Amino acid sequence: MRHVSGAALLALGCLGTVEARAEAVTVTSPDGRNTVEVETGPDGASYAVLRDGKPVIASSPLGLNSTRGTLGGAGAAMLAHKERSVRQQIELVAGKAGTVAERYNESAISLRQPGSGAIDFSLIVRAYNDGVAFRYVVPGQDGLQRLDLAGEQTRFDFPRDYDCWGFNPGRYDSGHEGEFDPVKASLIRPAHLFDAPLVCKTGEGPTTFALAQADMRDYAGAYFSGRGDGGLGVTINLAPRPDNDETTYLAVKADLARGPLVTPWRVVMLGDSPAALVQSTLIAQLASPSVIGDTSWIKPGKAQWDWWNGWAVNIPGAGINTATYKAYIDNAAAMKLQYVLIDEGWYEGSSEGPGPADVTQTVAAIDMPEIVRYAAERGIGVMVWLQWKQLDRQMDQALALYEKWGIKGIKVDFMSRNDQEMVAYYHTLLAKAAQHHLLVDLHAAYPPDGLSRTYPNYLTQEGVMGAEYNKWSSRITARHNVTLPFTRMLLGPMDYTPGGFRHLSPEEFARQRRFIAPFVQTTRGQALAMYVVFDSPLQMVADSPGAYRNADGSWADGAEFIGAVPTIWDETRVLAGDIGEYIVTARRKGRTWFLGAMTNENGRTVSIPLDFLGEGGFSTRLWQDGADMSHLRSSTLKSHASTKLVLQLAPSGGAVAVLSPAGG
Repeated sequence: MRHVSGAALLALGCLGTVEARAEAVTVTSPDGRNTVEVETGPDGASYAVLRDGKPVIASSPLGLNSTRGTLGGAGAAMLAHKERSVRQQIELVAGKAGTVAERYNESAISLRQPGSGAIDFSLIVRAYNDGVAFRYVVPGQDGLQRLDLAGEQTRFDFPRDYDCWGFNPGRYDSGHEGEFDPVKASLIRPAHLFDAPLVCKTGEGPTTFALAQADMRDYAGAYFSGRGDGGLGVTINLAPRPDNDETTYLAVKADLARGPLVTPWRVVMLGDSPAALVQSTLIAQLASPSVIGDTSWIKPGKAQWDWWNGWAVNIPGAGINTATYKAYIDNAAAMKLQYVLIDEGWYEGSSEGPGPADVTQTVAAIDMPEIVRYAAERGIGVMVWLQWKQLDRQMDQALALYEKWGIKGIKVDFMSRNDQEMVAYYHTLLAKAAQHHLLVDLHAAYPPDGLSRTYPNYLTQEGVMGAEYNKWSSRITARHNVTLPFTRMLLGPMDYTPGGFRHLSPEEFARQRRFIAPFVQTTRGQALAMYVVFDSPLQMVADSPGAYRNADGSWADGAEFIGAVPTIWDETRVLAGDIGEYIVTARRKGRTWFLGAMTNENGRTVSIPLDFLGEGGFSTRLWQDGADMSHLRSSTLKSHASTKLVLQLAPSGGAVAVLSPAGG
């Protein structure tokens, strides 16, 4: 059966209880600041979004472009609407907060598209304090048991020429990895395919919004393209199905006999500053609740990883073999990590792309049961990499075998699509992995849409231009790093794969870049800060074991912090920052706060009030950039809520602090 959300069921109920014709509906957030206005007129259905009474999204068309015409187009009539308010607490298994206060007002609006065979459908509209969202629901009805979509009529029209940031892959078959560059709204063209999120400043003070989507199922991924009529704003562009022919463009095929067509939420995140968006949990709130009953086996953590450093282990014959992974396991245990991730090359045919391979057969040099046994004795879990098509051919057999071996999770790679079929693959894979108690990390993945709430075993994903690009390019700059939290990270966890402990200035990096044991062009302070600033319940430790040791065997500066920092949090606050400039984030685990700060190529001194600490004194351990890029200077001081913490950030640098209750 196709999944139907509670909101969708409510909407379907409205279709049977039409009481009065309406032409306009207004939905306002609990704090009264965000408003969605929906109306129908001669040209069809439209909506607008206001914050504090000022338009953020001007009056914009609504609707679905179907093989039966445009639902929501000319002549669409509003039949009835039903309101509800929700005030509840929701629990997140792994993320930036453990408990979230969910507060929203909702209207389920029943509409009818006239014609030779009138079609009834619904628009569900919600207003939260940190954004608004709407989705379409089309049920099966007499004369309509199937509906195919070429796209949507949905637009986001802008009242002025906003300053925006976005990533334009320019194609549908994309790994969703690139820079979120600044772009004026007036320069967004119809040929552009901007990934979610598209982040814009309104010009009304620091007010910022982000366009996104949430809770995608049985549907195609969306891109944002220019309107093409000279107006400001963007329209929804859906990824085509792989089975399109030369004459037909289809994005979604819906069998309404099996259940209603339910689109993803179209989301406008809203905040008084870019920092306010970073700490929002709106995408997770809009996602369907967990379908996994017992989540006690889901253990977030950090993983020692081999591929980035190129198996640069100081042992004879290092490579894809049992001895090498035992060395990685030893280092993971010493650093107090939780996992080791074995990447490409461990099974027969894994390096041949989608062709002949056997994901149940290890190469001769790998004894997987022995590796798992050795790791378990040291308190370390083992995860393994897979190519998605190779896994798909043997999924049931392979996942059962991995569970039998004692494997704790899988990293699945190279999907590079977000069409309807690939969206269905995600749901199938995550559900089956959960049945076998396997954690999941997806690479070359489409932008997050809250799916990690629905399947909490889905701890992290790529869909981000991360540290791997240091191996072959100079694109991973400090400015890129401090743009990501305000853009890509708004949607959910990102497997950036931090932990690079070999540092060069940007000028030196350009001359000495290398693929094996690569360098990074940011400081040790920024390397540590990534573990606080970047969301990822499964966080990589990407460099080789030797990089975390000094020549005498002692821990290198910052290595012990990596072992101690959590990957999931009870509370997150973004204390300061701006897109592409700098960021200061504080996260709480229990009563202890972890603070991370990162800056772009400009060094800066930042004074941070600690009023979030609450009552009592705290002991603060601070690590800041040191004498050179690879060293830190540390200090210990006493702090309390009236204290200001002064951070001195080197160019391309960062800092971290641990604030523990005094005497705790």
